Amino acid sequence: MKLQDMIGLAVFEVEEGQEVGKIVDILVDSNWNITGIELESKTFFTNHVKVVAWNEMIAYGEDAVMIRSKESIEKAEADHIPYTFLLGKRKLKDLQVITAAGTILGRVSDVYFDQKMGNTIVALEISDGLVTDLIEGRKWLPCSEEMSIGEDTVMVPAMSEERLQKAINIVNG
Repeated sequence: MKLQDMIGLAVFEVEEGQEVGKIVDILVDSNWNITGIELESKTFFTNHVKVVAWNEMIAYGEDAVMIRSKESIEKAEADHIPYTFLLGKRKLKDLQVITAAGTILGRVSDVYFDQKMGNTIVALEISDGLVTDLIEGRKWLPCSEEMSIGEDTVMVPAMSEERLQKAINIVNG
């Protein structure tokens, strides 16, 4: 499943079966784990956001996310959230991906996680620009422990370009 596909999903609490909002962003930590979701908020000019921790989510699918109860929703300071996928100061989307050898692989366009593996991010979808995307398709890079999220880039090991090429060959046959 892609994180982009979760944006906009309705969130329901199971105690009363009530819709409590829609997902506007996904929270991520530096170890490539999804830590929670951010819900839409009607308050403006505040540094607080409504979040639900990953362990408060009971189920998630193509159409909705189910959480334990309304009490699962907490307020958090946006500045204290390590990373987000789509919005905020430290977002993954559109970060440049660069190898330790100085090769730019492209920019993060989406993030993949395997529902069977829980909240672990398994790969990055990398865009090398619209024209390249149309001609060659987007690239897929499996995540590894050596990858790190920086302020302006995602740093990946020098051999990542080869791993990326292998992923393209597997996808394209």
